[in-house]
Amino acid sequence: MASSSKADDHRRKWDRDEYESIAAQRLAEEEARREAADEKGPPVQRELLRQREYKVDLDSRLGKSVVITKTTPASQSGGYYCNVCDCVVKDSINFLDHINGKKHQRNLGMSMRVERSSLDQVRKRFDMNKRKREEQKKEYDMEERLNEIREEEEKQKEYRRERRKDKKRRTADAADDEPVNPQLAAMMGFSGFGGAKK
Repeated sequence: MASSSKADDHRRKWDRDEYESIAAQRLAEEEARREAADEKGPPVQRELLRQREYKVDLDSRLGKSVVITKTTPASQSGGYYCNVCDCVVKDSINFLDHINGKKHQRNLGMSMRVERSSLDQVRKRFDMNKRKREEQKKEYDMEERLNEIREEEEKQKEYRRERRKDKKRRTADAADDEPVNPQLAAMMGFSGFGGAKK
């Protein structure tokens, strides 16, 4: 701040040269920081996206109830726990979206790019699928299949018979359990409901 030339002048006076040099110095520092940020190095090479080697377990805890307290670890709390990302997802659809998503794949060390297949790889894949189909056709035996169908039908018939017998037993037991008022039966003109065998 420069001193005023008049004694009665009470306003501040600013040194423009000093503030211009401070501003120029700040701009130079920001420019240096930007250049340092740009020179981080080559981008990280991630592995190409590949097929999952394990089966996703979505229904092992289906229909089971779990007590969750404040001290319950995240891996045992309600929902699906991802140990790679250390997060809990509340339902199966969102869990599948998560494990197929960009964040999860990046944490696994994979990019979202897929390897480009060559013509030879495609031909080998077609041959392998063709061999699998032929093996399945050989395994199919008509006589064995007919025997299985007959056995299944017999099991169904036996099950139906058992259900009918059980239902008859229950209705007979229910009829026997009900006490008959003798005065009411005499008024109506019969002695019972035919429960006794002749």
